[in-house]
Amino acid sequence: MHSATIRKLWMACTGLFLCVFLVIHLLGNLQLLLPAIKAREQFNAYSRFLSHNILIKVIEIVLFISILAHILYAILLTRASRRANGARYRYDRRGAASQPYSRNMGLLGTVILLFLIIHLRDFWYHYKFSELPSDARGNTDLYSIVVAAYQQWWYVLVYVVCVLALGFHLLHGFFSAARTLGVYHPRYVRLVKITGWAYTAIMTVGFAWIPIYIHLSTT
Repeated sequence: MHSATIRKLWMACTGLFLCVFLVIHLLGNLQLLLPAIKAREQFNAYSRFLSHNILIKVIEIVLFISILAHILYAILLTRASRRANGARYRYDRRGAASQPYSRNMGLLGTVILLFLIIHLRDFWYHYKFSELPSDARGNTDLYSIVVAAYQQWWYVLVYVVCVLALGFHLLHGFFSAARTLGVYHPRYVRLVKITGWAYTAIMTVGFAWIPIYIHLSTT
């Protein structure tokens, strides 16, 4: 099998794994929409469960490897395409007929990467390596850190913009992965499109609404 094809397959597989992770991540974060006292208790207990479960730790390692692999294969495919065409890489080669987000996947990916670094620094790093207060049940009070961040309007704005970038990235990535894996067949194209749009809409609205809701309800 051609090396470029293998890279596309790996990129599709790592991308789909990250899509599954986003579903799980969103379901956990939905606890932040509960009434404040209950949200604090459940979200902090949930965070403690994630940080002390050996299976979750293994998945966390796989997740980081998948993120790095996804970025690496994107770079390799981009460089290979530029060498072959003398032009910027485009995931589907429909030129000017393609959607704007399809022609700017590199930019969207860069925005998402920068956001991921900031997001991990503000939440994951502080939870793992900082001395944080505990809630009434003795769990690390990550809820207060999240609320404090979302009380800043500029942080919410940046978060929402980055989530929109993620949405466009997911939309194109979903269809690209479907083509790479051979399921973008005329018989199933309508189902694939509906699934891709529905998934993207749920992820985008879900992740964007949480910081907006917390900001509006706590300031």
